[in-house]
Amino acid sequence: MTSIQSSPAVVCTPEEVTAEWLSEALGTEVRSVRTEAVGTGQIGCCVLAHVDGDGLPRTLFVKLPNPDEGMRPLLHGVYRSEVLFFSQLAATVAVRVPRCRFAALGEREGDFTLILDDATPLVQGDQLAGLTVDDARDCAVNLAGLHGPRWCDPTLRDIGGLSWPSVEDNVTLQELGGPALEAFLAELGDRLDDEERQIMSEIAPLIAQWANGRPERFGLLHSDYRADNMLIDPSGGAASLACDWQTLTVGLPGRDLGGFLGSSLEVGDRRAAERGIVADYHRALMGHGVTDYSLEACWDDYVYGLLQTPVVGIFGWMYGTRTARGDEMFALLIRRACRAIADHDALAVVRAG
Repeated sequence: MTSIQSSPAVVCTPEEVTAEWLSEALGTEVRSVRTEAVGTGQIGCCVLAHVDGDGLPRTLFVKLPNPDEGMRPLLHGVYRSEVLFFSQLAATVAVRVPRCRFAALGEREGDFTLILDDATPLVQGDQLAGLTVDDARDCAVNLAGLHGPRWCDPTLRDIGGLSWPSVEDNVTLQELGGPALEAFLAELGDRLDDEERQIMSEIAPLIAQWANGRPERFGLLHSDYRADNMLIDPSGGAASLACDWQTLTVGLPGRDLGGFLGSSLEVGDRRAAERGIVADYHRALMGHGVTDYSLEACWDDYVYGLLQTPVVGIFGWMYGTRTARGDEMFALLIRRACRAIADHDALAVVRAG
């Protein structure tokens, strides 16, 4: 039984994930549970729960807030987005995601609990290595399952708590993004070549124009749809799943597609496969009921969306916990994105509107 709620009691620490609490939250008897930490916990705390319970898998994935209670209110927005996705939106779209059994916000800002089925044998995609072309194609088709069912759906405005950036919000994005891009170039610019650094410099004054552009086409955006946020079957036998819905917003769907292909494939693979993958994504959109949207328009939106990684992804580098792998990853993401921007003269496409 799925128990997705908006205001029950939640737990915020691994110690509180007890058999008694799980039994109440999931509406079934849980006789025992053992938890182990998963990941680095930069945004929150994740645990794998080994359970003995009626009608449950042997392992569940539990997401909890940051152990630092003082940080939780600052992260309330990202926690709210993920709970909102699973509690109100996942059932209205067709994107494949881990099964959610419990999603709740607490009474205090920044308190939440999310319980998902463990997706093993699927594993996290490797951002540094990049996805295979076949995996990227599968993920892009899955992305159409997010965008298509609620394509240009005006009722998205009625969903409380769903981010829908205004013109003023995007001006603020530029005011913050410009310095973030400059800081990135100052610290990691030596990992880019001259053309890539020039592209980054030219993006800074275009951020608000780009973010406000093409408002006639909108849908739900994951906003951080890339290899690290995909769950992939190493054997190729099972379909991929999309995870980490903390950056959910509304905007031009091509931004997700451009951000994904521009960052998650090695440059040579992207150049060889992107036309076909965009066509497969477009075909899947049509299968979800999207009309009056040509493949040519879809390709143009994809090119427009190639700025997603430099504009939005840079904040992950700027405000996340700095690590050597993180710096290597973000430099690689930016290099891949800039190569795609250069390949398709995406800056000119953005300037043209």
